[in-house]
Amino acid sequence: MEDKDKVLEAMRNAGEPVNAGKVAELTGLDRKVVDKVFAQLKKEGAIVSPVRCKWTPA
Repeated sequence: MEDKDKVLEAMRNAGEPVNAGKVAELTGLDRKVVDKVFAQLKKEGAIVSPVRCKWTPA
C-alpha cells in the first residue's frame, strides 16, 4: 500500500477532521512523510480543511 493510500485510509477511519500529527500516529509513518503526502493531496484536491489545521478526505 502506498503512503498516500495509508494516509487517506487513516483519515477516513478517523471519522473526523485530523491533523498531520494524528495521521502520523495512526499510520505509523514519519511526520515528514505525512506532511509530503498532505501537500500532494492538497494539490490534487483530494483533502479539504473544514477546520483550521485539520483535514478530511474531499
